[in-house]
Amino acid sequence: MLLTAASFAALLLLPIDFPYLVFAALLLANGIGSGLFAAPNSAGIMNSVPARQRGAASGMRATFQNAGFVLSIGLFFSLMIAGLAARLPTTLYAGLTASGVPPDTADRIAHLPPVGSLFAAFLGYNPIKTLLGPAALDHLSPSQAANLTGTRFFPGLIAGPFRHGLAIVFAAALVMSLIAAGASWLRGGRYVHQEVATPEPPVGAAEREELPA
Repeated sequence: MLLTAASFAALLLLPIDFPYLVFAALLLANGIGSGLFAAPNSAGIMNSVPARQRGAASGMRATFQNAGFVLSIGLFFSLMIAGLAARLPTTLYAGLTASGVPPDTADRIAHLPPVGSLFAAFLGYNPIKTLLGPAALDHLSPSQAANLTGTRFFPGLIAGPFRHGLAIVFAAALVMSLIAAGASWLRGGRYVHQEVATPEPPVGAAEREELPA
């Protein structure tokens, strides 16, 4: 988990226009760290319970793991959207007005929910043409309209707020990885639950207990 945390810390320092090989190496380190933790952690959980309870322990472990996967998606997207909402309106308003869009129209677009801009960035789609509409585009010069609806304006505009949102997500993942590493360290060394054999009653003891005093 320390290796995973270090990979998240390195992702925080990665620039927007990053080299692919560096990004691939960080993802590889992240995957190796998670894999090195997952198998021993599962084995440690299963070894800490009696053999007769390992079926229930395995079911609880799988339940918590699957619930964590589902909740993490909602948590990280919420953090990402919160980071976008903090920076995107100001950036979007400045970029639109600098390209000739009227201030009232730019203000209306800038204060739309950032979820649409987030998924547009994921899909590689420029939503500016749809957000402005034909009426607003007709009042712009051909060069301004081509710039706003081209392939460079929206990615360049959203890059700063998008990186801010990713920084919040990576910081949260870094903290969670450190918490997991601390919990794993506090658990101590290898522990295997020792089964205590229950002594069987001597032959005929049950019959003697049934006799009247």
